[in-house]
Amino acid sequence: MTTNPALARWIEEVAALTKPDQIHWCDGSEEENERLTDAMLADGTLLRLNEDTHPNCYLHRSNPNDVARVEHVTMVCTQNQDDAGTNNHWMAPADAHRKMDALYDGCMRGRTMYVIPYLMGPYESPYSRAGVEVTDSPYVVANMRVMARTGTRALAHIEAGNSFIKGLHSIGELDPERRFIMHFPEELLIKSYGSGYGGNALLGKKCHALRIASWQARSEGWLAEHMLILGIENPAGEVTYVAAAFPSACGKTNLAMLVPPQAYAGWKVWTVGDDIAWLHPGEDGRLWAINPEAGFFGVAPGTSMKTNPNCMQTLGRNTIYTNVGLTADGQPWWEGIDGDKPANLLDWQGRPHTAETGPVAHPNARFTVAAAQCPSYSAKANDPRGVPISAIIFGGRRSSVAPLVLESLDWAHGVFTGAAVASETTAAAVGQVGQVRRDPMAMKPFCGYNFADYWAHWLSFEERCANLPKVFHVNWFRKDADGRFMWPGYGDNMRVLKWITERCAGAAKAVSTPVGMMPSPADLDLTGLTLSSQSLDALLAIDPAVWAREMDDIEGFFADFGPRLPPALRQQVERIREQIGPQQAA
Repeated sequence: MTTNPALARWIEEVAALTKPDQIHWCDGSEEENERLTDAMLADGTLLRLNEDTHPNCYLHRSNPNDVARVEHVTMVCTQNQDDAGTNNHWMAPADAHRKMDALYDGCMRGRTMYVIPYLMGPYESPYSRAGVEVTDSPYVVANMRVMARTGTRALAHIEAGNSFIKGLHSIGELDPERRFIMHFPEELLIKSYGSGYGGNALLGKKCHALRIASWQARSEGWLAEHMLILGIENPAGEVTYVAAAFPSACGKTNLAMLVPPQAYAGWKVWTVGDDIAWLHPGEDGRLWAINPEAGFFGVAPGTSMKTNPNCMQTLGRNTIYTNVGLTADGQPWWEGIDGDKPANLLDWQGRPHTAETGPVAHPNARFTVAAAQCPSYSAKANDPRGVPISAIIFGGRRSSVAPLVLESLDWAHGVFTGAAVASETTAAAVGQVGQVRRDPMAMKPFCGYNFADYWAHWLSFEERCANLPKVFHVNWFRKDADGRFMWPGYGDNMRVLKWITERCAGAAKAVSTPVGMMPSPADLDLTGLTLSSQSLDALLAIDPAVWAREMDDIEGFFADFGPRLPPALRQQVERIREQIGPQQAA
C-alpha cells in the first residue's frame, strides 16, 4: 500500500509482531469514516447523540481507569539518561523495546490494524512534519482524522521522500499495570500500549507534536511548544500575532477563542491554534509559527457561552465527545454548561446520576472537533508560511505571587520567566489536583529532552533572530484574602492583551520593577469594567518578601539540573535578589 520501502518494511515488522486479523491503510475519506463510525455504533464504542440538536455527534465512554495522561509511565528513552533529564522518566532504549515488544506480541489478534499516514501542519508548508500511526483502535482513527491531516495526501507527502515519525499504538487490555507510553527521540519512534485516552493514544498530538518534535526542533533550529496562537486585530485592522503557553486546563482554549468585551468595539481575536505551536526563524529575523494540528481536543467541563462562546458555537455538530454526561433526550452535558441542570442524567460512565455518584462529566471530559468550524478561525491558520509572532506569553494558575501581567526585561529574562513558570495542577493529568509545581513553558509533561538543554536552546535564539518577540507573563487566577478570584477573566483578558499589543508597538507605558515591566493602573483600559482600585492595586502588586521566597524556590528547582543549567538563568535569580534588596529577603 506504499511505495516507500522504509515504511513498507516497518509495517511488515509491526504486523508480524502484533498479528492482526487484517490490515487497513486509512485514506482519510468520508466514506471510510462513515464505515468506521457505523462499526463503532454497532459495537458500542460510540453512541449517537440527538441528531436534531447535535447532528453527526457521538459520545465515547472510556474505561474508568483510562481518562487522562499517565505521566508516571510516560518515558523518554535515550541512550544517555542525562539527555532525557530529570524532567522526564527515563528507560534505556533496549530495555524499553523489550518491555513494549513483549506487550505487543500477538496483541492485535482478532483486531484490525489501522495504518494512519498523517501530516502535522498545513499542506505545502516547509514547517510541516509527517507521521504514521499504527493502531488497533477505530476510535483513534476517527479522532486522528479530526486532529491531523490524514490519509492519501499525507501518504503522498511521505512517498515524496520526506521523513516521518513512526508511532505504534495498541489499546491492549486497558490494564493500568500494563500501560506505557515510550518515546525514542533518537529513533523518531513512539510506542504506546494499554490506553485509549487521547493524550496517550493520539500519537500525532503530545507524543509527536511536542515530545519528539521538541527533540527535532533543537537539532534543526526551531521550537516545538505547548502554545496557542491567536491574532489580535485592532480597530485600524492591524493584526498582532501572539503565542501563549499555559498548562492544560488553565484557560488556553478560552484565550485562543476569546471574544472581546462590548466596550472593545472594533477589536477582534482570530484563532490560529489552541494548544501547540511550531516556531521557526524567518528570513526577516522574526519567529513565524504554524499550528500543526487541524482540530481541537478540548476540556468540556466549564465550557459555556459565558466562558467561551466561540467554542460553544464550534461544538454541536460533527463532534466526538468523550466522558461527558448524557441527557434524557440524548444531548451531551457537563458541569458548567449553560442552563439549569436537567433531570434524569446519565453520568460519564453511563450510570443514572445521583449526588452519590460524583460529577456527571469526568473533570477531564473532552471534545474533538475540527478547528475550521470555529467562528473565530483565522484565514491564516492554513497559510504554509505561518504567522509572525510579536509576543510570547507565559502563564500559570497561581493564587498568589504572580501579578496580573508583566513584561520581561529582555530575551534572557524572558527565557527565565518561562523557565520559572509554576501552576496548580488540574484534572488533565493523573495525580493530586491543586498542587503547585514548576511547569516551565507549560512543557513539563511534554519536553522530549533535558530541560537545561531546552532552556539553552531557547537562549540561543538571541543569536538566531534579530527581531525576537517580546515576552510576557500573565496570571488570571490571583485570589483575595477570602479565596475569590480578583480578575474577571474570560473576555476581559482582552484588556491585558491590548496592553501587550500596544507594548509590542511601542505605544503603551510601563513601570520597571526587578521582576519585569508592568502597567500602572492607569495603563490598562478598563472601560466598562467595574473593578475597585484596591483590587487592581492588589492584582499588580509585587511583594519583595514574597518574591525573595520565590527566588529561593526557583533556585532549588534549577539545582536539579546541575551543571547543564545555563548560567544566564542563575544570573537572573541573583539579579532579582540583589534588586529587591536584602532587607525584604530577611
